[in-house]
Amino acid sequence: METQQPALRTEALCKSFGSLKVTRDVTFELPRGARYALIGPNGAGKTTLINLITGEMRPDSGRILLDGREVTQAPTMARVRQGLTRTFQINTLFPDLTPIEAVLLAICERDRAAGQFWRSLTSHRVAIDESFEILTRLRLAEVATRPTRTLPYGQQRLLEMALALATKPKVLLLDEPAAGVPKDESAALFSVIAALPGDIAVLFIEHDMDIVFSFASRIIVLVSGGVLLEAEPAVVRGDPRVREVYLGKVGHV
Repeated sequence: METQQPALRTEALCKSFGSLKVTRDVTFELPRGARYALIGPNGAGKTTLINLITGEMRPDSGRILLDGREVTQAPTMARVRQGLTRTFQINTLFPDLTPIEAVLLAICERDRAAGQFWRSLTSHRVAIDESFEILTRLRLAEVATRPTRTLPYGQQRLLEMALALATKPKVLLLDEPAAGVPKDESAALFSVIAALPGDIAVLFIEHDMDIVFSFASRIIVLVSGGVLLEAEPAVVRGDPRVREVYLGKVGHV
């Protein structure tokens, strides 16, 4: 029986800026439908790793495979069309659009029909229905026609995810999705993430360890650009090396 390919795999990724090595031989697999967290102290190279995976940076060496196909040198949009997506900063990109307009535009871009976006809305009926379905899933239906700039920050972060879902991702990368969101709203935000379709693999960076330990099925600990440990939450929580370099500094020992 043929072994199923992981949704995402990195092999010995390396990246340096001058003499500073920010990514050191990073190898890991993200299975289909998995919910993994990427943690580590500031300067560990977490966002750089995400940028390498998405194609915003090129590695000095190593490989990136999406569903078994190498995408190491592929442009960012080519990776998106193959199912690799990260959240968008919509509060700066689309402040004057409504959520339904923003998601519709993302769907038109996915279907390579963005040039027809400003046609009569009736010509986009199928895409509008899909947009509203996505907004409903993320609990944004009630604000679908409000300008994005007027939404509370937590809802703006949810809209970022709605835009990502519009690309029909196989792998969703979330760089601190709860950053800037009030504590009482972050749990609701992650409950929505937890309810995402089970066939979407999620890799997220998050500093709130309560969220990490309750949401992630597996945790990758990055230190000085390299993987210190990859394990289940209970193992990570009890590892003395992780407690020394990270958990003890954020108050979780």
